[in-house]
Amino acid sequence: MNSRSPYHRAFTLIELLVVIAIIAVLIALLLPAVQSAREAARRAQCVNNLKQLALATHNYHSSNNALPPLFTNFGFGSAGPNAPAGAWPLGWMVSLLGYIEQQPLFNAANYSFGASDNPNASTLSVAKVSSFVCPSESLKTGGWIASSFTNYHANFGGPASMASWSGPFVPFRADNNGNPGSNNAVTTSNMGSFGFESITDGTSNTALISEKLIGLAGYVGGATPGTSNAKRVSYQSSVSLGWDTATGSADAQAFYAACKSVPSTTAPTNPTQWSGSCWTGSHAGTLHFNSYDHLMTPNGLSCVAANSWGGAPGGFNDAITATSNHSGGVNVAMVDGSVKFIKDSISPQTWWGLGTRNQGEIISSDSY
Repeated sequence: MNSRSPYHRAFTLIELLVVIAIIAVLIALLLPAVQSAREAARRAQCVNNLKQLALATHNYHSSNNALPPLFTNFGFGSAGPNAPAGAWPLGWMVSLLGYIEQQPLFNAANYSFGASDNPNASTLSVAKVSSFVCPSESLKTGGWIASSFTNYHANFGGPASMASWSGPFVPFRADNNGNPGSNNAVTTSNMGSFGFESITDGTSNTALISEKLIGLAGYVGGATPGTSNAKRVSYQSSVSLGWDTATGSADAQAFYAACKSVPSTTAPTNPTQWSGSCWTGSHAGTLHFNSYDHLMTPNGLSCVAANSWGGAPGGFNDAITATSNHSGGVNVAMVDGSVKFIKDSISPQTWWGLGTRNQGEIISSDSY
């Protein structure tokens, strides 16, 4: 009796290709969901980072009855902004170190020197604090010291033409003698030490800290308006923007329109953009370091006015814009300690109002 081996039918080439195609489709369908879940986790961590900084600000206020200064140990001399040693005085993040479980770093700070001078340059300024960086930041090096950048910037106010230094973070001093208003280079009526009692617009309607992408270190191209790097640089505008003017709102609108229409071939203002380049350092003129303002709406361009007080890459009467890699907007910590996601589509007027602490704007909860 003859026995035959059972016949085993193999996959044909067509069937194999169909299976591969099905697997590819499934991967294509799942990948966006996985990426979305990862970004949601990164965004949640970013919100937590901002929340901790906001709570640290409240604890600082409880101890000092005042908000921390935007930057310290500096003055406005007859020749312009300066620091007692070095061009980069210590910034607001240094003041908060003791309230975010970084007391050893705070103890290492030497307020007799700038962030770029020894001993700060070789100790404090090279330290990396992970909670100062948004997990969605894709650039892992930048600016002055590659290991110590930050994505979180303090709000120093709305459009300067309406009210300069109108945010919750401003310099304590106005000149080398500590006399507000004695220097004609900048109006200083909004400068000084103040607490939550001065946030007359409401702590829930005043921005405290937001995000800003790290600037490009050593610009070599590919950062014109419309490109992915456009949010990391600033552009020169041909329009001037005064400060504390009688036509402040109209001036801000004109500058806003000019910045939005910067030609697509425009190159950045400076080969190196200092945005977030060192969390310890600040600057009396170049406020790109660790601060931003409410002139251009979130994720818009940053523009330097024709009469910029600070010069490239941006001073207090320029548009230094909140930016992020989150889709559709930026996270913003408010003075009351809450963190809100502000969409790119927010109206300029509402964004300006959120930037000021004492200008009397009325902002409804459904405006953003």
